[in-house]
Amino acid sequence: MSTALIETIAALVPEGSRVLDLGCGTGELLAWLQEKRGCTGYGVELSDANVLACARRGVNVIQLNLEEGLSVFEDQSFDVVLQLETLQHLRNAEAMLRETARVGRVGIVSFPNFAHWPNRLQVLAGRMPVTRTLPYEWYDTPNIRVGTYADFEVLARKNRLEILDSFGVQDGRVVRQWPNLMASMAVFKLKR
Repeated sequence: MSTALIETIAALVPEGSRVLDLGCGTGELLAWLQEKRGCTGYGVELSDANVLACARRGVNVIQLNLEEGLSVFEDQSFDVVLQLETLQHLRNAEAMLRETARVGRVGIVSFPNFAHWPNRLQVLAGRMPVTRTLPYEWYDTPNIRVGTYADFEVLARKNRLEILDSFGVQDGRVVRQWPNLMASMAVFKLKR
């Protein structure tokens, strides 16, 4: 995750928040939130190597498969739940979105925006997109599903989630005008 994206996401997290970072990777963002914003909390990660990297960074981490849900956490036990670039890897994406809203007062979700204009051009040319945000060929991608900024707005409404803020990110910049077309990454801040 780039420094610009870390700072953009971190700005959505109130200082001193209790944070749960789902699919936290090496714990880079959670460590940044602890150091710069006085946050506490946990990362959730499946990969052994990433769990070890989190521990080395001083990030509290729980090794857990997100496909199994978040039953280990009580309702509203975190101020903020981060689900950054994980939703597209999950079979139970809608259920995990509801779990994010259940265990957190606020959820922040991001995912690659398949409707970004370069992706559309590649599809028009008869090919699946390969970009910096979607760097895999169709046959070796870890992404189980693709979604768009506009699709997520519909999913949020369907699940009775209030969108507090939303924008796209392109090359580290926030995109608020036509984010479904102009941004490679979609970001939503929401609550139940």
